[in-house]
Amino acid sequence: MAETVTLFRPVGPEELKLIEDSGWKAFPPRLPEQPIFYPVTNEAYAAQIARDWNTKHGSRQGYVTRFDVEADYVSRFDRKIVGGRQHEELWVPAGELEEFNTRIVGPITVTQRFVPAES
Repeated sequence: MAETVTLFRPVGPEELKLIEDSGWKAFPPRLPEQPIFYPVTNEAYAAQIARDWNTKHGSRQGYVTRFDVEADYVSRFDRKIVGGRQHEELWVPAGELEEFNTRIVGPITVTQRFVPAES
C-alpha cells in the first residue's frame, strides 16, 4: 500500500453536498475564478477557516473535511505558508484537481461542523 499524507479542507454546505454526491471520493471542479485548490496540512487551520470565515459568509456554515492522498503524488505541489507557520496550504492548480482526486486513498470524511454563534 502506498504511503499517504493526511490533508484537510474547509468547505461550505454546497461543496460538501458535491463531495457527498461523489460517494465521498472527490472534490468538485474549481470555478473559473478559482485557479488553485488549496487543501491545508493541519486540522486546526482548517477549523479556523471553517469557523472564522465560513460561518460569517454565504450559507454561514463551515465543515472540516479530512482525507488521505498518495504521498509521492502530493510531494510535487508547492506548500505555502500564508500567515503564521501553522497556516500551511498545498497549492494544487485547478487543472490538476481531477488527477488529484484519483490519488485520494479512502473516503473524504467530515471531522467538524461550525454554525454561527447565537447573538
